Formats: sequence, C-alpha cells, structure tokens
Amino acid sequence: MNTPQATQIPTQQTGQTTPRMAVAPAGREMVQTAQTESVRATPLVTLAVVTVLTGIGAGIGGTLLAALLHIVQHLAFGYAEDQVFGAQSFLSGVAAASPERRFAVLTVCGVVAGLGWYAVHRYGAKLVSIKEAVGRSRPMPVGSTLAHALLQIVTVALGSPLGREVAPREIGALIGDQLARRAGLSAEQCRLLVACGAGAGLAAVYNVPLGGAIFVLEVLLGSFAWRAVLPAFATSAIAAAVAWIGMGAEQQYTLPAFDVTAPLVGWALVCGPLVGVAAWAFARLTESARAAAPRDWRAPVFALANFMVLGLVIAWYPQLPGNGKGPASLAFNGELVTALAFVLLVLRVVFTWSSLRAGAAGGLLTPGLANGALLAVVLAGLWNGALPQEMEVALGAAALIGATAFLAVSMRMPITAVVLALEFTHVNQDFLAPMLLAVAGAACTARWLDQRVATTKSRGNGSSTVPSASAG
Repeated sequence: MNTPQATQIPTQQTGQTTPRMAVAPAGREMVQTAQTESVRATPLVTLAVVTVLTGIGAGIGGTLLAALLHIVQHLAFGYAEDQVFGAQSFLSGVAAASPERRFAVLTVCGVVAGLGWYAVHRYGAKLVSIKEAVGRSRPMPVGSTLAHALLQIVTVALGSPLGREVAPREIGALIGDQLARRAGLSAEQCRLLVACGAGAGLAAVYNVPLGGAIFVLEVLLGSFAWRAVLPAFATSAIAAAVAWIGMGAEQQYTLPAFDVTAPLVGWALVCGPLVGVAAWAFARLTESARAAAPRDWRAPVFALANFMVLGLVIAWYPQLPGNGKGPASLAFNGELVTALAFVLLVLRVVFTWSSLRAGAAGGLLTPGLANGALLAVVLAGLWNGALPQEMEVALGAAALIGATAFLAVSMRMPITAVVLALEFTHVNQDFLAPMLLAVAGAACTARWLDQRVATTKSRGNGSSTVPSASAG
C-alpha cells in the first residue's frame, strides 16, 4: 500500500526544513470535490431559507394590508365597524352611506392622494418598480416603497377606482429583495426572489396560489425553467397559507351554476376579438395617463378635483368607488341590465384614466376584470336582443368569459388571466373551452393591432406607440 511521502519545505524564519506530508493525487481530488460540493450546497441552502422567509413575509404583509384596507373602508363609509373581515361587502356599505358622506370621503381621498404622492416624489428616494427590480436588479428603496404601497391601500379604501393588488406585490417584492441582498445571494437570485415575492403578495391577498406563481413565471420572469418554477410555487403557496390564518381561505367571487352551451361557445368566438380591441385600447389609454401624470405642485390640485367629481357622481352610482369588485360581482351574478352596465363601463374607464392622469397610483388587474365583465354584459345583451331565444346566453356566464379575455389582453398575461379567473370564481372547469376561445381571439386581435401600429410607425406615418400595461 502506498503511503504519503514526506517533503521538505523551508520555514519562513530560519530557513530550516521541516517535514510535510504530501497529499497523493487521488486525495487532492477528493478534498477539492468535497470543497466544491460544500460551496455549492451552502448557496442552495441559503436560497431555500430565503425562499421560505419570502413566502412567510409576503403572506404577513398581504394580510396586514388587507386588514388596513377593510378598517379604512369600514370607518370611512360607516359600516361593519366592529369587524375587520366581515360578511358585508364594500358595495353595500357605500350604497348605505348618505350622498354627503360619500362626497366627503372621496374629497378626503383626493387630499390624501394628492399630498401623499407629491411628498413621495418630492422628498422620497426614487421609486423602483417591480419590473425594474427584476429586469435590472435595482434595489427597491424601503421608505418610498412602503409609503407608495400604503397610499394605494388607503386611497382604494377611500374609493379610488384603481386596484389594490400592486401594493402587496410591492411589499412582497421588497421583502424578497431585502432578504436576498442581506443573505449575499447572487444578482440573478435576487431578481428571482423579487419576482417570487411579488407573486406571493398577489397570492396572499386574493387567495390565488397558482395564479401568483404563474404571474411570476409568465409576466415577471418570462420563463418556466425549473430554477424559477420551484421558488415561485413555494413562495406563493406559503404566502397563501399564511394569509389563511388571518383572512381565511375565502373565495373572491361567488357565482351561480352555469352551463356551457353551444350559443355560449359561439358568443365567445364572436366577442373575443371585440373584447381584444377594447382591452388593447384600455391598456394604451391607461399607460398614456400614467406617463403624463404630474409630479409637482399640480398633483394635489388634480387629485382633489378628480376625486371630488367622482364623489359627486357616486351619489347616483355607488358601484363606481373601489377597485371594481362590486360591479364585477353584479355582472357575474347576472344582476345588471345592459343599459346600466354600459353606463358603469364608460364611467369606470373615464375615472380610471382621470385618476391615473391626476397622479394617483394603483393596479389595473381588478379594474380590468370589472371592465371586461361590464363590456361582456353589454355585448351579450345585444346578442340576446338580435338573435332567437334558443341562441341566448346567460349574462353572468358571458361576463366571466369577457372579463377573462379583457384581463388577458389589458395586462398582457393570457395564461395568468385564465388561472386567476378559475381561482377567483372556482367555476366549473368545463368553462375552460369558451374562456380559452375568447382569450385566444382577444390576444390574436391585440397582437395584430400591435403589429399594425409598429408597421405604421416604421413607415413614418404615425406617432410613437405607447407601451402596454406593465407588471408593476
């Protein structure tokens, strides 16, 4: 048996030689392999721990934001003040409030929105969106991001027509960003954790674990690789489970039983492209409003004027305040007539645009869902009026299909939109057929419109295009 041979090396101080055991080649390879495996294992363990903590943090953050939303809503409009997560809906609370109270609350909303976002942009660090944090690995400023998220929650609770889903996404992304950087993870892993934190925040507030994970993969990362799939699924599942402790495993929308009929499938084929055109235009409209929003002294003035006008209008239409869940619920349950759906659709589009143009911030997920549902009720009403009775479609079923297609195009996320619609409503999976047909028709139409605009621009016959809705 071979034994390690002794070699002589000089000492640094005396120059004398001292024996040292030489390691055989096979021994060196074993030592190097063990060291390499240890180096690889340590980041994987760290990544796993940070992934779990990101899911927990996003779940806690989403629960706290939801609690804040409900508390402000109840106190502002004076309903169910003894319950945080009560059974009474926001729409019923607004409808029960007097017109004077509604106007006063929306006036306060304008003051908070205008002064709040003016202060954030004037005195806070420059905001870094989730898209920038994921794409460029830019750190998200803690103070400005927290203030930005809290302002969204408070203003939506006070009646802003924008969505509340960006705030928990930002908080989840901020938690993932801070944990990943403090743990010394690589830039690629930091971007991954930011994206997963954002999806986990969405999963927590809406109880959509699969939708949150698919949002990460389709919208934020654009990849379904295993290294992205596993953290995305883990963080979203953990965040949703954590949120169950505080909010319960509630379903966002409760629908009656729908049948998938041949006329409904035909309606989905016909109306998909029409919904695609409307959603494409809505995305461009809202992006132009965001791009032109003031950041100076005009912001408080514009915001106050915008929300005071909204406060006057909701004296007649209490369905307008909030992120659109109320009108969407009415549409899904078939409780809207065509004329009212049309009026609400026009008013919601106008005030969503004006609120963004005035400098308010918020999401467009639930507003897009509501707009699609209202548009579908209008189109289905026209369909039913023009065709024989045996070709009629249920307004609620049409609303769900139209809402999914509208969301798919307006947010540029067809797969996520379908998954979210299923998790929001727990509708029968037979509905996948007409939903997918409508989404395909809407997405193809929007793609064709994008190509037409790009061709026109390249020929020098049109103005520059406006980017589509971003992911935050």
